[in-house]
Amino acid sequence: MSYPSFDKIHSKHTELEKMENQYWQNHDLFSFQWWLLLLVLIVPWIIWVKFVDRKRIKEILLFGVLLIILIGLMDDIGVNLSLWSYPYKLTYLVSRLSAVDYGMIVVMHMFIYQKFKKWKSFLIANAVLAAIFAFIFEPISVRLGIYKLDNWKYIYSFPIYILKASLVKWIIDKCLEKMKRTE
Repeated sequence: MSYPSFDKIHSKHTELEKMENQYWQNHDLFSFQWWLLLLVLIVPWIIWVKFVDRKRIKEILLFGVLLIILIGLMDDIGVNLSLWSYPYKLTYLVSRLSAVDYGMIVVMHMFIYQKFKKWKSFLIANAVLAAIFAFIFEPISVRLGIYKLDNWKYIYSFPIYILKASLVKWIIDKCLEKMKRTE
């Protein structure tokens, strides 16, 4: 059984990278969708800076950083498995929708983490946020051509939004418990 060599794969990858750069420069850059993505990245962080609980800023930032890592990993997996794709991007250098992943999604989850310390209220708030993201924002992104469902359905996103935030909260809670025990 024959398979492509590393050099052949690398050559195709380099060719694809050049094509993506040309597409981005001629299709994405400075389009309405590009400006929207820029706003979706920057505006939530400006709002977050104004309203973050400064007494818990390290804890909330740790939650956000862990969530960014998890979201980035999951988005890369989804793109690489052709579950979804992004016809518009803020930059051609990454395959994920980094503006949304690292802007609106993370900041909204951090606000929920900040506001709802108890598990029950945290889960309820995250379920509401998951419904908004999965059934309102994702369809809007599809209509705007920013997000394309290749082998994915909106309903699949709903539990994932809840689970990823819950996993990160659980990790943070465990770390905080250990820190309190060692003090």
